[in-house]
Amino acid sequence: MLSQRACYHRFVSTNLRESWKIELCKEYFQFACAHFLIFPDGSKERLHGHNYRVSVEIEGGLTERGLVIDFLKAKPVVRALCDELDEHWIVPGLHPELAVTTLGDGHTKVRYHDARYVAPSDEVLVLPINNSSVENLATWFGRELRERLEKRFGRSQVRRLCVSISETPGQSGAYTSTIED
Repeated sequence: MLSQRACYHRFVSTNLRESWKIELCKEYFQFACAHFLIFPDGSKERLHGHNYRVSVEIEGGLTERGLVIDFLKAKPVVRALCDELDEHWIVPGLHPELAVTTLGDGHTKVRYHDARYVAPSDEVLVLPINNSSVENLATWFGRELRERLEKRFGRSQVRRLCVSISETPGQSGAYTSTIED
């Protein structure tokens, strides 16, 4: 019988490429937001909301302690992003035909063609996306999460990150980023 050390060296010395990942999908990885989607023909949905759910996969090498990333340290980072989005109206700040104006009275005005909305500024979250689709939300979330995880754990620890956000059961968008070796 091979010792654990001999078994490890047997696999390391081959051309075998191994990978490890953790998956995070907690009940509290959720946020409720209002939005409207703008369609390619220029029409838009009515302002409405979803109870979004987030799941995350983090792939990387194993640390000397045999972990990709410590669950206990990664979960608060995901949850903080969910909390930042929760109970806001998501507005796509990069849409070329949508105008956002901060008014002097603590309100924000959003205009898209003939539709005009005014809401308290602290309830509006203008994101650097061109539409409030679930794919764009997953992209924004994934990029923010990668940046925060890299600050906390180091750039080399997160090789691949996948964020999936569902707006209803069976309907989700995903974003994946990979650092190439």
